[in-house]
Amino acid sequence: MPTGYCLVYLRNGARSIRSLAEAETFHPVIGPVAEAEALYVRQLRLAERVQATPGEFVIWDVGLGAAANALTAIRLIRESLRGEPAKLRIVSFDHTGAAAAFALAHGAELGYLAGFETPLAELIARRQTCFSNAGLTVDWSLELGDFPAWLRQSPEHRSPNRRESEFGAPIPHAILFDPYSPKKNPAMWMVPLFAGLFRRLDPQRPCALANYTRSTMARVTMLLGGFFVGVGHPSGLKEETTVAANRRDLLAEPLDRRWLERAKRSHSAEPLSGPVYRTAPLSPESIERLQQHPQFS
Repeated sequence: MPTGYCLVYLRNGARSIRSLAEAETFHPVIGPVAEAEALYVRQLRLAERVQATPGEFVIWDVGLGAAANALTAIRLIRESLRGEPAKLRIVSFDHTGAAAAFALAHGAELGYLAGFETPLAELIARRQTCFSNAGLTVDWSLELGDFPAWLRQSPEHRSPNRRESEFGAPIPHAILFDPYSPKKNPAMWMVPLFAGLFRRLDPQRPCALANYTRSTMARVTMLLGGFFVGVGHPSGLKEETTVAANRRDLLAEPLDRRWLERAKRSHSAEPLSGPVYRTAPLSPESIERLQQHPQFS
């Protein structure tokens, strides 16, 4: 059995997993299923968009962790289809599959793995699984390693005539962005990462990204990476989360110039300049770039 993790009870009675090495609990407030449903599935309207998309719908699951986000998405999308056929392609990214393996070993206690034990075991063992359930066909792969390095090495999306297979992974319609916090994992919260992520999107394929943060620094980082950014739905104790997209019309509540003025006064808004966490007010260069962003200009 994988070591380095333990089961924990949350205040609402839900079970989750804690990483002993990182001293962080996954989905720490409302639990893995409730958070995945509110933050990603409902907020990104995954079920509706899958039904409206010809061919396969592609999700990038950035931070597989204990697989709660991906499995909750699969289950809720399947239930919404009511037997109608659809194709779902998921590409999960993580340094390790150990947390997913720990979850698999404790599936009975966690609950959300019920019915998906075999494909998850195959994903961990082979990094690839394909299965069908109640009309939904799922092709799920796992990229293990350093995500920023993977983005730097994989080909960029430059021409609509290039095949998706040339990009290192199929171009996503949705991104479940769930790394550790900037304090624990600063390399995942830098402008070059979001710029590289944005370049791999297809301008003709609407794509939205959701994340648990509401921090000004993170939102500025996404904006300077090229995304349009908006206020996201509440989740747990957070009154706001964050949604980013390659098209403004995917955002229900885009950040406005009042938010930009508040960001200028913040003492913790400047994006990280290296993989070391620190806080600082916006630099004149960042302010100028933000003011020229299509969202505010």
